Amino acid sequence: MAEVNSPILVWGAGAIGGTLGAYWARAGHDVLLVDQAADHVEAMNRDGLAIEGPVEEFRQNVRAVTPDGVQGTFERIVLAVKAHHTESATRQLLPHLAPNGYVLSAQNGLNEVVIGRIVGDERVMGCFVNFGADYMAPGRIMRGNRAAVVVGELDGRITPRAEAMHRLLQEFEPDAVLTPDIWSYLWGKLGYGALLFATALTNESIADALASERHRSVYRNLGQEVMQVAAKRGVKPMGFNGFDPAAFQPGADEAALQRSIDAMVAFNRGSAKSHSGIWRDLAVRKRKTEVDAQIGIIAEIGREVGVPTPALSKVVELIHRIEDGERPLAWSTLDEMLTA
Repeated sequence: MAEVNSPILVWGAGAIGGTLGAYWARAGHDVLLVDQAADHVEAMNRDGLAIEGPVEEFRQNVRAVTPDGVQGTFERIVLAVKAHHTESATRQLLPHLAPNGYVLSAQNGLNEVVIGRIVGDERVMGCFVNFGADYMAPGRIMRGNRAAVVVGELDGRITPRAEAMHRLLQEFEPDAVLTPDIWSYLWGKLGYGALLFATALTNESIADALASERHRSVYRNLGQEVMQVAAKRGVKPMGFNGFDPAAFQPGADEAALQRSIDAMVAFNRGSAKSHSGIWRDLAVRKRKTEVDAQIGIIAEIGREVGVPTPALSKVVELIHRIEDGERPLAWSTLDEMLTA
């Protein structure tokens, strides 16, 4: 079992990993941050890591290295890279995973499966995070709000190491939850995530895009496809922060759908993070998104279990066309989802 006070290696010091690492370092834990961006690493070592935004503002001295600077092994590794970098990052960190250690996936998607193929399922712990954060510049991260944080073993057991990680996450988010069913939360986030990818087809904020009555059917279709695939996999997704999986089940009434959308709009209007990380990848950082690893994988599973996913497949196509410079970030691009 990993020692409670053993050092923590955070692999990926961007919005999620950097925020977690800064809070843990401030609480007195021995944290080493790893990031591919040399300028970010240099800024953190020189000036500390600044956490900005309405929740709390502070600057924390941290230790940071690029992957080639990591030495030794760690019993606790938190993986917080983009989903499409999971396999390569896991192979990089594998030599640094202690024999009795584990990897916590603080990511979006079903990355626990990918990590497990490389390190072994018994050395993976699942984590669901929904707080909003953005990498702003080297050494600067904006935390936009407080939101759901959930942790659990993949097999549902409540183990001492899961309890220890739960306590660690509570130092960041006091309302963090330890669950015997992490897969339900991960699939719930996939449902919500499908909606976020649709909002990222426009330049509008998450709240404004979700509030569009003209596109309510788009959000319903995306959510329903995720819920149907999850059901075929024997998973009952959990809700959080306004997202109600029951409202996206086939046959759910329009009033339930509208209540859930209204709740998600209200939740997102209360965050300083107005746009999704997907939108930032497209509009600000001009780089590939996680669409294949988050949404494309659901369509693949849908084909395996016999669930058609035309809406999910369409949003993947449109995101790729934006990445390739073939479509603009605009209402007109979201309008293409109306016929999916």
